[in-house]
Amino acid sequence: MAEGCMRALRYGMVFFNLLFWLGGCGILGVGVWLSVTQGNFATLSSSLPSLSAANLLIAVGTIIMVIGCLGCVGAVKESRPLLLSFFILLLLIFLLEILSIILFFAYQDQIDQYAQSDLKKGLQLFGTEGNVGLTNAWSIVQTDFRCCGVTNHTDWFEVYNTTRVPDSCCLEYSDNCGLENPGTWWTAPCYERVKSWLQENLVVLWIFALCTALTQILGLVFSMTMFCQAVKVETFYA
Repeated sequence: MAEGCMRALRYGMVFFNLLFWLGGCGILGVGVWLSVTQGNFATLSSSLPSLSAANLLIAVGTIIMVIGCLGCVGAVKESRPLLLSFFILLLLIFLLEILSIILFFAYQDQIDQYAQSDLKKGLQLFGTEGNVGLTNAWSIVQTDFRCCGVTNHTDWFEVYNTTRVPDSCCLEYSDNCGLENPGTWWTAPCYERVKSWLQENLVVLWIFALCTALTQILGLVFSMTMFCQAVKVETFYA
């Protein structure tokens, strides 16, 4: 009976971690693809220049692949050290995610103020040498969200020391259209536009977060149950 339960747990653990590992491969692949095809598409933040979408996906994908591989090998070999390592790593990630969510809601106003301040500092790097990624990112955000600047289009006046904006702020794009009448520019603030978009897709984000949490809990239950069974079997035959 114990051997049958152990076999079922092993198959379940291997299947779960195989999916986990494949998911990590997919995320890593998307990150590499973004890095290759989008060049230096980077973050809008000046204080975290390496936190690009591509780099973030590559890091997350690599971590998921390593954890999935650890759990899969641990399940196949019924290795207690590997199963315990898998459990501890997954538990730490799960707790960090919960802590991050709690801190986000507890300090939401402060985070808003810091984010806006940091984004405005990032505007100073727009179009400068070595900051192609940041420049591209701002151009895409302003074009796709039909907005201009962090809080309004005047944010760009401090960058150019004149009353002009990037061409991506224009209602109808053309070369040097940012030099024309302000009536031809987008007036909506990008920070609020992006924030509103996230709020509109909040249900999707929560569903994704819930699915992620359930997957992690399932992994924790599988690994700890299998670890305990391995201990019982070893104790029984000792």
